[in-house]
Amino acid sequence: MDVDIVVKVAREEAQTRLVSALKKARLQVNGERIDAAFKSGFRIVTFMDSKSPFTVDIVLSSKKLEKKAGTILGLPTFYQTPEELILAKLRMIKATIPRERALKDEDDVKAILKFTKVDMNTIKRWARRNSTLSILETILLK
Repeated sequence: MDVDIVVKVAREEAQTRLVSALKKARLQVNGERIDAAFKSGFRIVTFMDSKSPFTVDIVLSSKKLEKKAGTILGLPTFYQTPEELILAKLRMIKATIPRERALKDEDDVKAILKFTKVDMNTIKRWARRNSTLSILETILLK
């Protein structure tokens, strides 16, 4: 019941360009939560849709985004690589309190690994750098 979106945005642009775009998308936006996400280092913020039970997880990135071209409902778009999505989910799991709230993200990682070809060596290398390797290893054992 959520959508994950990766956005390349600098911290100084977040309060202007990002907040404006999120409000235009009819999300319940709190700029303080965006600031907190930057300060935490996890750079993930969840917003509620104002007219549905759906949520949007915004993953804030300052680096060049790895992406693949595709379509949704016939519209051109870009997708995050599965490796980058798994790494983002692992960071989200690490940042989520209470831990039970991270079960959806754990299920997402399991599904990606089950149904998608991924470069596991790359995932493990970056998970080690992100201090999320133990989370990945736990998910792999389940």
